[in-house]
Amino acid sequence: MFAEASPLPYQTPPFDRIRDADFAAQFASAMAEQRREVAAITAQPGVDFANTVAALERSGQMLTRVASAFFNLTSSNTNDVLQKTKAEIAPQLSAHHDGIYLDATLFARVEDLYARRDRLGLDAESLRLIERYRTQFVRAGAKLPEEQKSKLRAINERLAELAAQFQDRVLKEVNAKAIFVEHVTELDGLSESEITAAADLAQARGQPGKWAIALQNTTIQPVLAHLENRAVRERVFNASVARGQGGEYDTTHLVVEMVKLRAERAGLLGYETHAAYVVADETAATTDAVNTMQAKLVPAALTNARAELREIQALIDAETRTQGIKAFKAAAWDWAFYAERVRKARYAYDETEVRPYFEANRVMEKGVLYAATALFGLQFKERRDIPTYHADVRTFEVFDAKGAPFALLFMDYFARSNKQGGAWMSNFVDQSRLLGLRPVIINNLNVAKPPAGQPALMTFDEVITAFHEFGHALHGLLSDVTFPYFSGTNVPRDFVEFPSQWNEMWALYPDVIVHYATHWQSGQPIPQALLDKLLAARKFNQGFATTEYLAAAIIDQAWHQLTPEQAPAANEVVAFEAAVLKRAGFDLDAVHPRYHTPYFSHIFSVGYAAAYYAYIWSDVLARDGEHWFKSRGGLQRANGDHLRAQVLSKGGSVEASTQFEAFYGGPPDIGPLLEHRGLALVTATIAQ
Repeated sequence: MFAEASPLPYQTPPFDRIRDADFAAQFASAMAEQRREVAAITAQPGVDFANTVAALERSGQMLTRVASAFFNLTSSNTNDVLQKTKAEIAPQLSAHHDGIYLDATLFARVEDLYARRDRLGLDAESLRLIERYRTQFVRAGAKLPEEQKSKLRAINERLAELAAQFQDRVLKEVNAKAIFVEHVTELDGLSESEITAAADLAQARGQPGKWAIALQNTTIQPVLAHLENRAVRERVFNASVARGQGGEYDTTHLVVEMVKLRAERAGLLGYETHAAYVVADETAATTDAVNTMQAKLVPAALTNARAELREIQALIDAETRTQGIKAFKAAAWDWAFYAERVRKARYAYDETEVRPYFEANRVMEKGVLYAATALFGLQFKERRDIPTYHADVRTFEVFDAKGAPFALLFMDYFARSNKQGGAWMSNFVDQSRLLGLRPVIINNLNVAKPPAGQPALMTFDEVITAFHEFGHALHGLLSDVTFPYFSGTNVPRDFVEFPSQWNEMWALYPDVIVHYATHWQSGQPIPQALLDKLLAARKFNQGFATTEYLAAAIIDQAWHQLTPEQAPAANEVVAFEAAVLKRAGFDLDAVHPRYHTPYFSHIFSVGYAAAYYAYIWSDVLARDGEHWFKSRGGLQRANGDHLRAQVLSKGGSVEASTQFEAFYGGPPDIGPLLEHRGLALVTATIAQ
């Protein structure tokens, strides 16, 4: 199946022939093949770039094909067979990786090349490849004595097992903990299609005649903005924040074991903590830099959030007096609902007014793809002849400005019970001139799929997410590097979000929104008055949004700045988190972290451990990028081509800060970020 390159266009995985039960054997064959390839490298009598580092880049192609298909399926369209295989294969892959990077003979060859790299006459990308391989070997433990290598191998295998278990439990609990209601009136505030979907879900879960509200992965559930029944809101919120604490889906003991093992591994590798280990290879460089950046933003975010809470409470007080009901203090399950009410009152803006103008397919085709055409000259032609893994997936061939085909793009926008939460971009095939590969990219969202015959209408946050993920897609599609090591999004975590967060700017750009924001029934464009209200309302609730994000980022750093001895017990996980937030100054009970520890998949299963700060670190760069584009005429090919040449085509082949300064013309400036989030005035006041 995977032993040879797929015969399909762009070597797309042959989903019509893939059988889930075959993956375990395919992984075994692929790992064995790469071991033979690595053994052939170490057996070479001489050491040069071609027979060592370039040969390493050529190795493992079968394993890459298997893994890219498998892990995309376990994220987007999983089942019990795939999940079982994932649990079994995770430690095997960890051991396989260690077998390469802890190979003393192989490392000696890399070290030899590194020592004489300046005398090899290599081009800049090849020279950087030697340097990055040497760094990766060292960070993987290649310099450790054999006894410590054995210990490291055991830690890595166990961590792989734990991460797979964590992800499995989070997904299963999200599906298991749907909230059922007995009467349709309890869903007042939801749209007709949402209510129909809730009835369908209850039917599918074996409770016909009821309605079910599915959970998503974040703390604040999207339905909380619209549910009028306060008791139901409270039930939804409590179900969300209780995840991972006790019972068959408990993750607290997994968290503690992972934190200890990560810290222990960092110690073996010469770092004080796991966070220090991670950040040392990012653009931030030190945990002090991360802590300082976060600490500077917390006061401004909290000041704005408190002001927002005062407005919410004032509205609640006014409504309870008018309606003659008992007054109550705004709680976390009230925030989203009343924030929308305040937004509506202040700006005469109601999110339900704009949703009919954001039909999912039109947003994608006439918004997301249109902007890419205007900026980079790309053309997208839908193909229906290439097999996909699910009927919801749409496939586009991508053509350059001269009409030459060069990439394939999958778009999987709808939520499913067997699909992980959130939104993400991934690769089925990485671009590489060395291997003659052109990119195959996928974007995943979790837009609620409407009943048959109904339109898929997106919230504006989901529209922003679509543009965000396509920024990642552009990073992969426009990659133009020789070595797969550097392809596309293979860059530091605190740089990888720059293109995605920058691309969000086009969602509200006049020349873009006029193309996609049309009413799904009448075809009329969104009225300018409504658009003006949307634009005016954008900065509202940014105190909340920034606070919930920063709280999660600080929780991440707190866990990963521990030594093994400092880690709490499993029954102390929630208390530890609460103490961290209190110490950082988060004193608003009505604002919870975007993810609480027991379901914080980003840091315990997805790869953002000690790097969740990357979103705001990159957002500084993204808002600088937005400022740069707007000051130079915005949506113009010359501007897009400049970003493509300096950043999007480079992948990891050039150091990240060098890429940014070549694009921007200087170092980053935090001012545009503060202005974008409506925090600039507050920060200035604090500084005074």
